[in-house]
Amino acid sequence: MSEAYELKAEARERVGKGSAREIRRNGKVPAVIYGDKQAPISITLDYKTLYYKIHGGGFKTTIANILLDGKSIQVLPKEFQLDPVSDKPVHVDFLRVSAKSVVNVHVPIHFLNEEASPGIKRGGVLNIVRHDIELHVPANSIPDSIDIDLTGLQIGDSIHISAVTLPKGATPVIQDRDFTIATIVGHATADEETTEAAAETTETAEKEGE
Repeated sequence: MSEAYELKAEARERVGKGSAREIRRNGKVPAVIYGDKQAPISITLDYKTLYYKIHGGGFKTTIANILLDGKSIQVLPKEFQLDPVSDKPVHVDFLRVSAKSVVNVHVPIHFLNEEASPGIKRGGVLNIVRHDIELHVPANSIPDSIDIDLTGLQIGDSIHISAVTLPKGATPVIQDRDFTIATIVGHATADEETTEAAAETTETAEKEGE
């Protein structure tokens, strides 16, 4: 789990598109803190600090302490919007959390020891179906990543969620099936496997959307 960091914020009374544009012109980013059965708080944050936090990795899986009017509010970034041209942050939503909070987060997957996979050594390809796993996990113990060891895997082998060791207290949000995370495929079947994986991912997204 990444160490929590601090963000200095200022309260904002005015909301709306006009106010948000003015805030951005002044080198700030509008944001909202919500959740924990409390009223939302509209704030502004320093643009440069937020930019580097977002693009530095792990932004949505790391707890932040927002310093506002002499108080510290513990939050988890939930959503952010970037300018489609410049990639500058234009808005952020934060969720209040505490030591007792349990949240859903997408945690990235890291694949280790490709050189120790006989299947890859023979020319096989690691076909990644999922680049992250959505976990139900305590807010104070969100892992930076889920590491999957490829040692010993042959062409034709698949990695399912049931074979992955998750951190204590963490469970996958998807519970109705033993979903595939990656497979080791031969060159001849790589394109076919990728197409099938994309179809599976699309089907999953549609089901979750329902």
